[in-house]
Amino acid sequence: MGNKLNFPATERNVSAILQVLQKHLPSGDIFEIASGSGQHVVQFAKAMPDHVFWPSDPDPDHIKSINAWANENRLANLKIASSLDCTNSKWINGQKDLSLPNTATAILCINMIHIAPIAAAQGLFTGANKRLGAGGILYLYGPFFGISEQEAASNIAFDLDLQQRDRTWGVRHLNIVKKIAYNEGFDLSTIIEMPANNYSVLFVRK
Repeated sequence: MGNKLNFPATERNVSAILQVLQKHLPSGDIFEIASGSGQHVVQFAKAMPDHVFWPSDPDPDHIKSINAWANENRLANLKIASSLDCTNSKWINGQKDLSLPNTATAILCINMIHIAPIAAAQGLFTGANKRLGAGGILYLYGPFFGISEQEAASNIAFDLDLQQRDRTWGVRHLNIVKKIAYNEGFDLSTIIEMPANNYSVLFVRK
């Protein structure tokens, strides 16, 4: 299908991410924010049939790609992608007209908060506060500063590259993310070291 995008990095990390999700995600409705090409969510849905995945993305080309991957695989537990920007007031205020259920058991956000203004991270947690009940999981994946004693040289270089592309982007310090999370009713639960100097970071709704 011509609309399918193929991101090599997504193929490289999907197996490692899936192992974490299979261990930590409760069954039920799972929202994915910034689903990108759709390669991740297709593999998640294949491997986790007791979970219903609701992908989303703000980019129209990504929406087309997600739905192309979904149409090719025809998985009953993978829904049509929604156009969603987590800085949008409808998401932040918990409004229902987003083509998503109004509640979820978990929310996934992979490789997004460093390639977006910090307002995206704030909006992510604010909207998640409205849609997750007590014990709900918000899962982040990507590079973070402030976890290891010595920052990886590749992450320092990546951060500089991001800021050269857009001054509002950059690898986020975990303490900043934790503060945003705490103010929106989340506690840091688990940090898991992942390949290529990335981390899985799980927050739990209080």
